[in-house]
Amino acid sequence: MTWWETIRTGWDAIRGHRLRSGLTMLGILIGIAAVVLTVGLGLGSQQEVGARISSLGSNLLIVTPGSSTTTAGVRGGFGTASTLTTDDADALASPVAAPDIAAVAPIKSSSQALTAGSANWTTSVVGTDSSWLDVRARSLSDGRFISTADVADSAAVTVLGSETATELFGSPDAVGRIVTINNVEFTVVGVLASAGSDASTNLDDQAVVPISTASNRLVGGATRNAVSTIYIQAASPDVLSAAYQEADALLLNLHHIATPTSADFTISSQQTLLATATSVSRTLTILLTGIAALSLLVGGIGVMNIMLVSVTERTREIGLRKALGAPPAAIRRQFLVEATVLGLAGGVLGAVLGIGCALLLPGLLGTTIVVSPAAVIGSIAIAMAIGVIFGVYPATRAARMAPIDALRSE
Repeated sequence: MTWWETIRTGWDAIRGHRLRSGLTMLGILIGIAAVVLTVGLGLGSQQEVGARISSLGSNLLIVTPGSSTTTAGVRGGFGTASTLTTDDADALASPVAAPDIAAVAPIKSSSQALTAGSANWTTSVVGTDSSWLDVRARSLSDGRFISTADVADSAAVTVLGSETATELFGSPDAVGRIVTINNVEFTVVGVLASAGSDASTNLDDQAVVPISTASNRLVGGATRNAVSTIYIQAASPDVLSAAYQEADALLLNLHHIATPTSADFTISSQQTLLATATSVSRTLTILLTGIAALSLLVGGIGVMNIMLVSVTERTREIGLRKALGAPPAAIRRQFLVEATVLGLAGGVLGAVLGIGCALLLPGLLGTTIVVSPAAVIGSIAIAMAIGVIFGVYPATRAARMAPIDALRSE
């Protein structure tokens, strides 16, 4: 019997028991669809995380202060101390001291109540300088940003996030209007374009003011020169590591710290954040894919079961073929082909179902699902392998039947 005749005979046997064959393929179909969707969700989440981290700014390093300790010995955790100052930011911006650093944006952030007429809104007021817009990769939808002159003059001007402007004025059209912060009247000179949110902050709900204005007219106190964060933009992705080393060495020197382990600041990079987030996402994807693969095992057991039933039902046929001279290899090949066809059909239908769900679900769930061609092709190959592996025993059992025993069976 030729290969073509073997395939045709196997297909006819499957068609002769459509319901049974369909139920057998169902386990493989569900497993393959689950694997395709799980891998797609994992890749989609990695893309979303990468995009959100990239939205922080290009080639970005983030410097945060160390921890504070109260007189009672209670430590406040990283970021609670006032160990970073505007002098640190000025030093980092020096092209002589740090040639691989392109721009520096110091941040002095506080929560303040804003009022405009009868409307009021509490949001984060960010004191910074003119470099912030480029360092944070933001843009304006209207007006202008804070200028160097605004910082030098401690001008009472502000740039609002789109949601902040809407909450105060009913629409993002706020340029030229007056908003009061801590009893100081600020003129709105610009509105930021929408940027969504990062892991912990709504980027569209904030008010940006000159850092000198925030220090002298909004916060004050003995720590008026302290900053909560310093954003550093490297000259290019290739020199990000060099910029990190320059910033670390310069701050250690400025703070008179001899050993890096005693540093009163922390520098983190996008690559670190992205690598951590990607690692977590990949681990979850592997875990979920493993769970989905269990249904493939169930599908494989179903293939073995249906093939054993098929061998039992066709005992006389097997005996007749062997009596007419069919070698055991031909009998084994026929049942292996049937099992492979079941696996292939289930794999293809499962891949189609997975791709269809990947196209429909993002609109319903509001998430990103990336269809991986490698995952689709690999899933179909695995489905065929399952058919072969779980079909070996029934096929071997059929091939080993003695012709006389097979012919006299009822």
